[in-house]
Amino acid sequence: MLKIAWFTILITCFSAADWHTDLKEAEQLATKEHRHILLNFSGSDWCGPCMRLRKEIFESAVFKEMADTQLVLVNADFPRNKKNQLSAQQQRLNDAMADRYNSQGKFPYTVLLDANGRVLREWDGLPNMTPEAFTVDVRNGIYADR
Repeated sequence: MLKIAWFTILITCFSAADWHTDLKEAEQLATKEHRHILLNFSGSDWCGPCMRLRKEIFESAVFKEMADTQLVLVNADFPRNKKNQLSAQQQRLNDAMADRYNSQGKFPYTVLLDANGRVLREWDGLPNMTPEAFTVDVRNGIYADR
């Protein structure tokens, strides 16, 4: 039983549900692994709904399990506090993602993309649904694309 628990912890810690920060790399990975991309725009140190989305949905077991097999996750973060500022290169990458997918500057804003960057579904703000319902909504977007 202890071995099973340890294995579960390892899978959780080193899963495919890790968040990337470069959309081009994510597109390459999604193409290679036949996955879709979930792109999330967040303000990690100032946006309360962003923090709730991450904690309540993205960190839920049901979401992580689905993401491990079907998604490449990308986070474009826009922190405001000076101590949390990103590198100039990462800021440029995030700005490019925002120019392409979030020109109105909505937070949180989440977009489901195919591997070529085509928008399949979008969620403006904190989705008013359980992690299970959100996961089903993402899957519906994936299956509608097939």
